[in-house]
Amino acid sequence: MTTVDAGTGLVALLDDDIALASAIAGAELPALLPALAHLTGDMSLVADELRPPLRLRPDLVEPQGGMSEEAQELGRRRALAALQAFRDRGAVPAPDPDDATLRRLMRFVAGDVADDYLPLMSHELGLPADAGAPDWTAAEMAADRTFEVVVIGAGMSGLATAHRLRQAGVPVTVLERNDDVGGVWLENGYPGARLDTPNFAYSFSFSQRPDWLHLFSARDDIWGYFRDVAEKFDLRDCVRFGHEVVEAVFDEDTLLWTVRARRADGSDAVFEADVVVSATGQLNKPSYPDVPGRDRFAGPSWHTARWRDDVDLTGKRVAVIGTGASAYQVVPSIVDRVGALTVFQRTPPWMLPTPTYHDPTPEEQLRLLRELPYYHRWLRFLQFWTSVEGRRPFMEVDPRWEHPISVSPANEALRQALVTHLRRQFGDRPDLLAKVMPAYAPGSKRMMRDNGVWPAALKKDHVDLVTETITEITPEGVRTADGVLHEVDVLIYATGFRASDFLAPITVRGRDGVDLHEQWAGDARAHLGVHIPGFPNLFCVFGPNTGLVINGSILLFSEIAVEHILGCVRLLLESDASTVEVRREVHDAFNEHVDAGNRRMAWGVATVNSWYRNATGRASQVWPFTVLDYWHMVRKPVPADFHID
Repeated sequence: MTTVDAGTGLVALLDDDIALASAIAGAELPALLPALAHLTGDMSLVADELRPPLRLRPDLVEPQGGMSEEAQELGRRRALAALQAFRDRGAVPAPDPDDATLRRLMRFVAGDVADDYLPLMSHELGLPADAGAPDWTAAEMAADRTFEVVVIGAGMSGLATAHRLRQAGVPVTVLERNDDVGGVWLENGYPGARLDTPNFAYSFSFSQRPDWLHLFSARDDIWGYFRDVAEKFDLRDCVRFGHEVVEAVFDEDTLLWTVRARRADGSDAVFEADVVVSATGQLNKPSYPDVPGRDRFAGPSWHTARWRDDVDLTGKRVAVIGTGASAYQVVPSIVDRVGALTVFQRTPPWMLPTPTYHDPTPEEQLRLLRELPYYHRWLRFLQFWTSVEGRRPFMEVDPRWEHPISVSPANEALRQALVTHLRRQFGDRPDLLAKVMPAYAPGSKRMMRDNGVWPAALKKDHVDLVTETITEITPEGVRTADGVLHEVDVLIYATGFRASDFLAPITVRGRDGVDLHEQWAGDARAHLGVHIPGFPNLFCVFGPNTGLVINGSILLFSEIAVEHILGCVRLLLESDASTVEVRREVHDAFNEHVDAGNRRMAWGVATVNSWYRNATGRASQVWPFTVLDYWHMVRKPVPADFHID
């Protein structure tokens, strides 16, 4: 049985009926009710009359999962009564639910989903056990074999990979160019940096945190979470910090990879490995605009991902180039410090109304999350489930739909909802409204979370939104196509990342000395986002076509890929093989399938610029199918798809 600690905090909460009722009043009932049924065994808490419909509106999920006011009131009464009864019988938890009961609890949240969803759902709930943990060890598979893995990167994916390998008893060395873990969350310390996905869903299934301080966590909280994961699972001792990988070469005689890393002092360190895992991510190489004169600017300039805290922006004339995700966060954060702010926009993004985007987690909710067993797990499960399909149905292309902008009736409904939001925000400034109104289908590129701070910043008297094309950077500032020179003291590039340059700038050579980047020729492809033909025992996490932009959780996708890689390592060990390499025809068929899927989504038929597509115009970053599709395709390797020698 899972033990539940009725600590002093829980006892104090249960003994205070007023505080208990207040906490319940602020709770997410679609998560609280199954959590309490789990804790107490009282199945009346998940009766049909309380089931949340979880209808997805074009612009957002309905509050309390769409439960009626009557259902909410009934749910709160039953929750209070159940907790009082639990207290009165000594706070003794019910036995762990059997499989049928657990399915019933999950279906209370998810509805009458097909049985093939249930393993994925159990994986994310993480109860009663860590479903993603390997059920084998290297010692069991090949006790006398020396086997080493090198992982490139100690960000989110690298930490998950190292943890799972160590659970399986596989020796692993992680090479990290920075001085700490965290990857993108270490490097992006710009003002206002935060998640644009609900934070419970942005966490590992194997390391769930109950007390997120914000509904959408700020950068320091997320970075702190990954640092805590590294400490919790003793991962730091396998990480070589200050080691930037510059080359990985496969030796066809030894069937090993030689990985060369450059230390901070300029010296080289060389590692041999049976397997190399790339966990470098997609958003780790800053992208700068190809504009003449960029190096001529006389004042300080930097990319948001390389933020300079040594430059005081107070009273300065500042230019921000870009209106994507980082600009949306930076501009409102610095607008009241600077003397003048000029924002240069190439393409306006769609704004997704999110009133709670900057809100702290209410104190009553935090108390419930910290003290009440299982509640944080079911809240995470609720956030996971509402993101499984997310806004994906609104982005699917209907070939019968004829419209100059939208791609389907559902997409048009979403567009109209977002247009209405823009008009509400900018209706008092028709000059700005004309500039910020997109002329492309929602979903064609990344949408921004908006709680009003972006419109408020743009409306300030000392802020200018410029939509003229930038023609050059001069020592004094930025010149646009209308001939105007915008003189500034500081220039900030909020221009995103080279997301399609997977594994760059690392030199990677596989069989016959083939250079990976020459083989890709700017169009990165991999089977399942993991395997590349001609490069045996090289695996990618968060590789080509595994980016999520409207549904699911990238941490879940990385966990699934890592579990697949563990399966490949097991194949090597149990069959006493040296290499596993995807068959070319399997790789090609998968990529044809993915390309066809992307052509059925808004971003696949759009012509607007977007980081979703590479220089060839192909959507090489984005996954077009459902999370369940990825789970079924990827989690367990199919031996017939590979050469195993």
